[in-house]
Amino acid sequence: MRKLVAAALLALVALAGFAEGAEPSANPLAFQAGLNLGTDVLPTGPGGTSEAWTKLGFQPDIAFGKFGIGVDLTLRFKLYPSPDQAVEIYPDDWVPDYNGNGKSFFDIYLPKLLYVRYGVKGEDPLYAKLGSIADLTLGNGFIMGSYSNMSFMPETRLFGLNVGVDGALVNFPYLGLELATGNLARFDVIGARLYARPLVGTSIPIIKNAQLGLTLVVDRDPYLYIANPSSIPGLPAASKPVTVYGADLTVPILGGKLFPLAAFADIAFEPNDSMGAMLGFGGRLLGLFTYGAQIRFLQEGFIPAYFDGNYDLYRAFKYAYMDKPSGGDMFAGWYASLGTSLIKDKLVFLASLDGPFKPIPTPATENQADYPHAKALARLGEGIIGGFYFDASYEKYYLGKVQGFWEDLVDPTDAVIGLAVNYKTGASVLTLKYDAKWDAAKADFVVTSTIQASMKF
Repeated sequence: MRKLVAAALLALVALAGFAEGAEPSANPLAFQAGLNLGTDVLPTGPGGTSEAWTKLGFQPDIAFGKFGIGVDLTLRFKLYPSPDQAVEIYPDDWVPDYNGNGKSFFDIYLPKLLYVRYGVKGEDPLYAKLGSIADLTLGNGFIMGSYSNMSFMPETRLFGLNVGVDGALVNFPYLGLELATGNLARFDVIGARLYARPLVGTSIPIIKNAQLGLTLVVDRDPYLYIANPSSIPGLPAASKPVTVYGADLTVPILGGKLFPLAAFADIAFEPNDSMGAMLGFGGRLLGLFTYGAQIRFLQEGFIPAYFDGNYDLYRAFKYAYMDKPSGGDMFAGWYASLGTSLIKDKLVFLASLDGPFKPIPTPATENQADYPHAKALARLGEGIIGGFYFDASYEKYYLGKVQGFWEDLVDPTDAVIGLAVNYKTGASVLTLKYDAKWDAAKADFVVTSTIQASMKF
């Protein structure tokens, strides 16, 4: 029996489906489907230890014009976990509130949709993306910037929403609306931005395309992903919603694809009685190099881009900081980014660094805005170096808090690290994913890894 099972699994490897997150085909009507087989190492064992689960997935994908939908039907299991049991199914993927995990029917079954999308943000007057989203940004990102609902993958997938409607859709380009949420099953983090172009009907150069926006983002449950907040030192016993709001102005100075350039300004208010503002510009050179710079004016206690890419990992600790009134003197800060995208986005690198114009505080504080913060992304696309291609990311908070700037930069404490390495031969792809995320409650890393074989058909 075991030999038959092993033979069947080896056969399925040869038919493994396309890798998770693959972009839908650009053809007017296209259909792809496949199977994938791999292993997820998840922190699911007793006492938080990791266990290996075999996964078998079926992922059909259909694209029609601007519309696309992908379905993820993945089964994670163990073969012969005990002498008297042939198969054990990973129950958190299928059973609501299993062992009191708090997952509802929608928490489990909405993410079976890998994605649903229509249109492209920034290009189409109507766009929508649902599912796993890594870049939920409202306006200039001073309140919600590159927020991701993928922090708990591969253990848990969330189903989010980003949708925008520009009045140009109905020949009224004066108004527009953006909406975002990281989890449609819970509506925990909800964001909205209403914007206007009051001068779009005039012929005044440059400012006729100026955009005024109002942004509101609310976290209805900062402790949503904390099982027992009272057991973690420093966290209040209970939480209440966190609301951040503000206004922004964006002025496109140069258009086109070769040298686009925009200037912008933001002001925002956070619940600990602190405020922040910024002036900046950003653009692209020759369609190859991206750049951006900001000068920030922050009140003590203010955190720029409060809803950032790792917000779901640290939201409870940010809430504990926001729960205490702050406010006070203003100080200046800075932000700079530089990146490149070559060979049709097959060779990508982006780095950003921000921090305050003041010495590292003594004694240390819990406000990440008091310290420099670095982020880097790198991508080597398929076809550049044989069959190898990869994506890598590194984000580091609190630079200089424990050691010097450079020492802390290479110390993984308070960092989030991601790596996906692929090797393709023929139509088959072998993928290894590794994620290490600093857990502030445990003062240690939570590490997850995945290995899978796949093939498009």
